[in-house]
Amino acid sequence: MSNKEEDHSLNKVLKDFIKNNHLEDGLDQVQAAEAWKRVMGPGVSNYTLKVRLDGSTLVVYLKSSVLREELSLGATRIKEMMNEDLGRKLIEKIRLQ
Repeated sequence: MSNKEEDHSLNKVLKDFIKNNHLEDGLDQVQAAEAWKRVMGPGVSNYTLKVRLDGSTLVVYLKSSVLREELSLGATRIKEMMNEDLGRKLIEKIRLQ
């Protein structure tokens, strides 16, 4: 078996394991939180209290109301950048609190 076939086989086994054990939501949560840190950088991450995924809505809790207002102006672009970073359309809406 070639490395390519082994990679494909391992990838399938991992995907099946995740699906069979209903781990998709938890992985999506972790991936969304990590993407927020990468996309927004340390400046915004330092003011972020919590990031969670509620269905297809990314809920972000921020320490600063000023930052929340600033980010809300660019929410559509942030959503696009987040989905691009994630490599799929996981986030439909961003709610800043």
